[in-house]
Amino acid sequence: MRLRPLLLPALLGALALPAAAPAASVPVRTRLGMVASQNAIASQVGVEVLVAGGNAVDAAVATAFALAVVHPAAGNIGGGGFLLVRPAAAKAAVYDFREMAPATASPRMFLVNGAYSEPRHHDSHLAVGVPGTVAGLQMAWLDYGRLHWKDLLRPAIGLARDGFVVSDGLARSLREVLPRMKRYPASLAQFSREGAPYEAGDILKQPDLARTLERIADKGAKGFYAGETAELMVREMQAHGGLITLDDLRGYQIYRRPPLRGRYRGFEVLTVPPPSSGGVVLLECLNLLEGYDLAGMGVGSSSYVHHVTEALRRAFADRARYLGDPEQVSDMPVDRLVSKPYADQLRRTIREDRASVSAPAVFEWPAESDETTHLSVVDRERNAAALTYTLEDGYGSKIVVPGAGFLLNNEMGDFNAGPGLTDESGLIGTAPNLAAPHKRMLSSMTPTIISKDGRLALVEGSPGGRSIPSTVLETTLDLVDFGMNVQEAVDQPRFFHQWLPDEIHLERLGFPADTRQALLARGHRLSEIERQGVVEAIALDAKEDLLEGGSDRRAPDGAAVGH
Repeated sequence: MRLRPLLLPALLGALALPAAAPAASVPVRTRLGMVASQNAIASQVGVEVLVAGGNAVDAAVATAFALAVVHPAAGNIGGGGFLLVRPAAAKAAVYDFREMAPATASPRMFLVNGAYSEPRHHDSHLAVGVPGTVAGLQMAWLDYGRLHWKDLLRPAIGLARDGFVVSDGLARSLREVLPRMKRYPASLAQFSREGAPYEAGDILKQPDLARTLERIADKGAKGFYAGETAELMVREMQAHGGLITLDDLRGYQIYRRPPLRGRYRGFEVLTVPPPSSGGVVLLECLNLLEGYDLAGMGVGSSSYVHHVTEALRRAFADRARYLGDPEQVSDMPVDRLVSKPYADQLRRTIREDRASVSAPAVFEWPAESDETTHLSVVDRERNAAALTYTLEDGYGSKIVVPGAGFLLNNEMGDFNAGPGLTDESGLIGTAPNLAAPHKRMLSSMTPTIISKDGRLALVEGSPGGRSIPSTVLETTLDLVDFGMNVQEAVDQPRFFHQWLPDEIHLERLGFPADTRQALLARGHRLSEIERQGVVEAIALDAKEDLLEGGSDRRAPDGAAVGH
């Protein structure tokens, strides 16, 4: 079956589209299938795949490639991520296509004369990991896909070749990032008009990216990891001191892993295992918080924020102490960390009236009385897919591969800075996540699927770096403990704590003065952030068998679209 590159007007009558700017937290509702992503064009591409007979994985693949064109800050083919698939009638699986360190990576590679170099770690060709997105999407499609591979790439190719209308949100984003792209002529050429920012309403065409996508459509993953695309990537690495070689690209490996499983107040929670830390943090926190009456505390209350913070503090300390790439860190106690008895033990270390204290060298608790993107898909058979993938920072390394038209990640920045460099500012130097040849860097991505009594209940995920597990945790609590609909949960004010630095980050306009004062009185340190995460979620109303979509209005261009 051949798919059109863009939705045609005749199809729009079959779609459930969100209102332009809904004032209330009302979800999009539909019956047959839904895609929620951070860009409305990409969501519509995914829905067209569902209309054409594709399943949730087909739609996730098409949406992801479309996001690589229309959402360049995070949509990608030059990055990596995790895809959690829950088929309606088969076992769930996680596709780990996290980026991988090149063969010559080393634990001290981000040090200069023995001192840590943040630019080397995050803002250089050394920061680029071997990309995994194309290989991961193809493996999932080979396992589950119904439609032809080329048909799933065709919409993205058309959007890159023929162009699309620049939204106000994208225009603002490109204007902000352009100064950091000036070092890279290919980046400036692709994302500006000879150095001048694009304006809302302009047409953005990316012909080099279109040709790269055509090679992937024709040859699958081999069209990316070998041949012209691979040679262009390696040429850029060699010209600027990067480490990735043709052997690194040929040797990239995808892993199909079983999901982590937990239970929370009668719901089954499926999420991702290491090398993502997100699932471990999420389940550890849910287990710990199950022992409290959160609904009785009240959403957003100081008591609620305090208890969630203390759970996050402990889970993130365990993250730093234990977690890394399971192919190279063999002694991770994951089963213990996500167990109910361990949560009972941790709960005894939390005081009701006082904040704990985080310290770089302390992992025991005394007993006391930026850019990623996520998409969620559900089809008419209730197959579900939750995909989170990333370039790391917004627009990754800011480096477009000349002649290939795609942005490279800066995911090597997710390795720890260097041996022993843990400090109170949040720099981490623990051993499990130090760089090493062919190692996957630890992630915080947390694509999650929740069910009850064997029936799908929620598909969710978010960008946000180390804040991702907290965002997914709070969205889950909003639905399960506080009975919100999915859009209400997505709109709810957020906060996070990550062990170090020892402070609660609160969305600036989300928490009243009395809540802040009560948290300070408990001994917490507070800081303000403008926003936390961009949740794209789909819930199932079991009584009516209707899908409800929640798309985060913290970002301007997202949409939940159904048919």
